[in-house]
Amino acid sequence: MSDFNELNVGPRWYIIHTYTGYENKVKTTIEKVVENRNLSELIFDVKVPVQPIVTTDSKGNEKIVEEKIYPSYVFVKMVMNDETWHIIRHISGVTGFVGPGSRPVPLSDEEARAIAIEEKPVSDSFNVGDEVEIIDGFLSGHKGKISEISEDGSEITVIVSTIGRDLPVNLDAKSIKRV
Repeated sequence: MSDFNELNVGPRWYIIHTYTGYENKVKTTIEKVVENRNLSELIFDVKVPVQPIVTTDSKGNEKIVEEKIYPSYVFVKMVMNDETWHIIRHISGVTGFVGPGSRPVPLSDEEARAIAIEEKPVSDSFNVGDEVEIIDGFLSGHKGKISEISEDGSEITVIVSTIGRDLPVNLDAKSIKRV
């Protein structure tokens, strides 16, 4: 028996190390376990951060694909106790938590914000049709027009004209600014 219960400081972000290529499977399994065991009061969020990348095939066709920012890692916001540690640790594809030995170390709030896991409030409100400039990522410096905004305003689809084509690009609201 560990002393996780005595050290519990509420919900924090923890990093789970997985086998390469198992990130999405681990995320899906955690979400199913939370639903099936009714653990939503202990495990709050699971993320596999990705970024859009434009690739070109041999014929010169561009395609946007998502690339994992932190391969082999899954981020989970949870209350660390014996039960949650055991559940996560024994999911197929999980090799362990990041931390010394078997002791998981939570991310500080600053670390979570710095690696874009903990969402910063979106200060700018955007509208469909707004002209914007991409300020982060591989399309940084490109301009486009907003075509769609998620309900919570955190994800925005921007139509970017590149190489004579209009490409819809899904971006985080923090990645754009008004022109």
